[in-house]
Amino acid sequence: MATNVANKVSESAGKLKKELGLFDVYAICTGAMFSSGFFLLPGLAAAQTGPSVALAYLIAGFLMLPAMFSMAELSTAMPRAGGDYYFLDRAMGPLVGTIGGTGTYLALTLKSAFALIGMGAYLALFVQVNIQFVAVILTIAFMVLNIFGAKETTSLQRILIIVLILVMSVYLVGGIFAAMGMEISTAVSEEPFLLDGIAGLFGTVGFVFVSYAGLTKIASVSEEVKNPGRNIPLGMTLSIISTTIIYVVGIAIMTVVLDPVQFQTSLTPVADAAGVALGWLPGDIGTLLVVAAAVAAFASTGNAGILAASRYPLAMGRDRLLPNAFSGISERTNTPVFSIVVTSALMIFAILLLDESTIAKVASTFQLIIFMLVNLAVIVMRESKIEFYDPVFRTPLYPWMQIHGIFASLFLLSYIGADALALTMVVISFTIVWYLYYASKKVVRHGAVFHWFANLGERRYEGIETELHEILREKGVREEDPFSEVVTRAQVIDMHEERSIIDISMRVSRLLTQKYPMLDEDELVFNFIQSMNKNYTLTEHGATIPNQRLQAIDHTELIIVRSEKGVLLDHDHDSGTEKIRVNALFFVISPESNSGQHLRIIAQLINHVETDDFVHTWEIAENEQEIKEILLHDERVLTLFILNNTRTSKLIGKEMRNLNLPEGTLVALIRRDDKIIFPRGSTTLEHDDRITIIGEPDDIQWLYEEYVGEHTPEPVVT
Repeated sequence: MATNVANKVSESAGKLKKELGLFDVYAICTGAMFSSGFFLLPGLAAAQTGPSVALAYLIAGFLMLPAMFSMAELSTAMPRAGGDYYFLDRAMGPLVGTIGGTGTYLALTLKSAFALIGMGAYLALFVQVNIQFVAVILTIAFMVLNIFGAKETTSLQRILIIVLILVMSVYLVGGIFAAMGMEISTAVSEEPFLLDGIAGLFGTVGFVFVSYAGLTKIASVSEEVKNPGRNIPLGMTLSIISTTIIYVVGIAIMTVVLDPVQFQTSLTPVADAAGVALGWLPGDIGTLLVVAAAVAAFASTGNAGILAASRYPLAMGRDRLLPNAFSGISERTNTPVFSIVVTSALMIFAILLLDESTIAKVASTFQLIIFMLVNLAVIVMRESKIEFYDPVFRTPLYPWMQIHGIFASLFLLSYIGADALALTMVVISFTIVWYLYYASKKVVRHGAVFHWFANLGERRYEGIETELHEILREKGVREEDPFSEVVTRAQVIDMHEERSIIDISMRVSRLLTQKYPMLDEDELVFNFIQSMNKNYTLTEHGATIPNQRLQAIDHTELIIVRSEKGVLLDHDHDSGTEKIRVNALFFVISPESNSGQHLRIIAQLINHVETDDFVHTWEIAENEQEIKEILLHDERVLTLFILNNTRTSKLIGKEMRNLNLPEGTLVALIRRDDKIIFPRGSTTLEHDDRITIIGEPDDIQWLYEEYVGEHTPEPVVT
């Protein structure tokens, strides 16, 4: 049987729940960006480039787009904990993955620690506090919150972001009117726009680039995002648009309303500017609002930082690049507790011992390197031609978008500074040593880059195909995929006598050529037989899915064969050829032009075949209707064929209002002939109707057993 290595590893390591929606994605991205980048760094950045600091932020946001698009594509293709570590590992191998994962983990962790220090600086405007002590206490508090679950963490994140956006909107509007109504001071007007020329401007772009780095934090929790194909790219896009507007306009306001010396030496530039921008508010309310927003921003970065950063050692532990303790997920809280605790401990270490400016530069350096590699990873995955690489979102302007991102990162690295580059190289060197002396002995895996090499005659690593196939199965079909329609119009062959696979393939091919005369019957048979040597076409529940893609057809066709006595197949694997008996055969042909949909439909067939009750329900299914309904059964959706001489016959002639359905279920639509009917209470069911019912999983399961599968009788009450 085909062995699903990736699935077994994932199951043993534990799965994370999909609990995060679109606003959660937006909140994590925005919260991760909106802290030191706006409330702390503008003054330090202005000291390098002068009044052009707002332009530096705008350029940095523009240069972030290739990495954002690439991260969105990879996240929708491979929604897995670990984000860019996982992408780099699967694209270019575990050594590059280890370097990328370690670098991003440190950048996120140190940036989050820096944010909590920044919170103390703003609180110190009103109360005497020990900044480091407050940061340590907050780290512990966020650690506890993260341990209790991602949903609980993002609930706080949503509140913080709402507060932040509201206050910043007031600040921007007030600041614009204040700047328009005031005279520009002599000091501001006389200062050169480019304080240190073009070199100073691009050096500042590299310095503030880390302000946008949090945008891609969502990739590390993509495994926990509902509908990642929509929510991840949309959430990231909304986040970078709103954040860039606030960065550029807000910093332009600071440049106009503050004295250059005051601006360039301030660690609380937004609070300083609030005295002018929100001076129309009574007393210190304007400054208080900005401090509240700053506290919300720093808190959201610290909170989201632990959430995102802790998923990197989790993913690396799953892949045996780190000790197994990092891969553990608590059964009670469904969170990686050990990884969260270690991440929090590293943040506390940074808060107590490291210099803030060095942290910011090293974080920016690592992010530029990682973004360069992420852009390269998209090129590798695309050019590897792996069929199961199936992103819902695809980067526009490929590959020029990625090439632009790679050269932009290299360009900015040349301006970042020797000290930061040297420290980054030290960390990379340590990571390589760790990989060579620890991880390389435990990992037998190569990236998709070997598939690219295979096109040039070099070796390839088949394990990546197995893993991507598993991810494709987990994602399931998309809304636009016609899976139900394909099953509904499928022809069913119910065989009671024993036949060879060649005989069955010939019979299926004959049926297909009757419908599509342009197809060659012998070629169909040959290709079906050949396709069954691919591991993913053979399941562990006695089924096989011969399939092929053809230019001559315009939609997917399925022919279902049930063999009572079974069919013997010769299955080739590493240890030789094995005889396998199957009772279910699903012959699929699809248009050549839509390989992604073809593979998703096959993956959905496998999902149904590998349910626990498939073998039993397949054997007892009494007719074509019941065979098809096995494939149409979903935990929240059930399609029933209303036919005479079946268990659904008792529904014929009944009005919708008189149906005895479980409370909470709903007949969403009725298909009658070629029409779709949206039912009312007076709608009467007829023979040959096909009804789609939605509801809670337990209720759908009861209906399935009542009308399709083995009926579970009501318990006898004595």
